[in-house]
Amino acid sequence: MTSPLLVEHADGVTTLTMNRPESLNSLDVALKVALRDTVPALAADPSVRAIVLTGAGRAFCVGQDLREHVAQLESGSDAPLSTVEEHYNPLVEALATMPKPVVAAVRGVAAGAGASLALLADFRVGGPSTSFLMAFAKVGLAGDSGVSWTLPRLVGHAKATELLMLAEPVSAEEASRLGLLTRLVDTDDEVLPAAQALASRLAAGPTVAYGAIKLELAVGSSGPLVAALAGEAEAQRLCGLTEDHRASTAAFVAKEKPTFLGH
Repeated sequence: MTSPLLVEHADGVTTLTMNRPESLNSLDVALKVALRDTVPALAADPSVRAIVLTGAGRAFCVGQDLREHVAQLESGSDAPLSTVEEHYNPLVEALATMPKPVVAAVRGVAAGAGASLALLADFRVGGPSTSFLMAFAKVGLAGDSGVSWTLPRLVGHAKATELLMLAEPVSAEEASRLGLLTRLVDTDDEVLPAAQALASRLAAGPTVAYGAIKLELAVGSSGPLVAALAGEAEAQRLCGLTEDHRASTAAFVAKEKPTFLGH
């Protein structure tokens, strides 16, 4: 039986591949459970220094498996969207608080919760066929999987309202212009290699500092200045104690290239 989530490790980079290409990597329970349980384990694994999230085949992820969801609706359940709290929310929290760089290789469409997962990455690489669709309203739903938190931060409140309410597809070029994509490569075949190359670059860097930068940006974007300053002070305290800081500072003074160890 084929695993719904493929996990590959190479030189500090872990590639997670959503592996349901026959359904455009729609999120059934098995895939959601695999993602929910795997991502926190990567956060705790010191050998993992960067993560690539991608989808098998011609799509990144089209979101919730609606065939499975219809069965849930027809079962008469009084909580047909319990998957939000059971699966999506824990996965979103794990990705949003991941102390390591995350790169999404967005080949093809990213829709609904699939788009939400892509937006949780620190970097998103796309190609000509890449598109985003905030599809929730098309099936009478509000957004989930953190989209109400990530999307306004990326495109602003007004544009987020437009994308969520009108639920119109966003092309690769428009996604790049809006900031939904970090990099737009020339061909779809370049998307995953470009994402993995970026992840390799990040994995060779000061990963403790990267995690601290992610945390202080989260604090700084949602709180008052005093909280941002306190967050920066704590981040610098932690980074200042690392071997990476001591060795790279000495290398900089000596005009040598530093080697970062991730601690």
